[in-house]
Amino acid sequence: MTDSLIGFLAGAAGGMGIGGGGILLLYLTAFCGIEQLSAQGTNLLFFLATAPVAVFFHFKNGFIKIKNAAVTAAFGIPGVFLGFFIAQNIGKDFLRISFALLLIFIGARELFRKG
Repeated sequence: MTDSLIGFLAGAAGGMGIGGGGILLLYLTAFCGIEQLSAQGTNLLFFLATAPVAVFFHFKNGFIKIKNAAVTAAFGIPGVFLGFFIAQNIGKDFLRISFALLLIFIGARELFRKG
């Protein structure tokens, strides 16, 4: 039951464009004991299933600028390979701590951001 609820919440958050992957990664690593790199791979598979639906609705509502999306994809795709290489070659503990600090930073920034 818990897995289904987490999947639903992560999918709903991803569909709204607010990062369901963060919820899924936290659940897989903190509560299921899955290693960070495996959890990230699972998150990417989850993303492949949810992203097309989110993109469709965001495009339909005029929230996507094609030129910006193309530039982002052109740099993002090579970034995936670089990120995977780096993740493979740094220690598991460093990866987990770095990810936790990133989430704390993003959460604090969103919490205290004005406007």
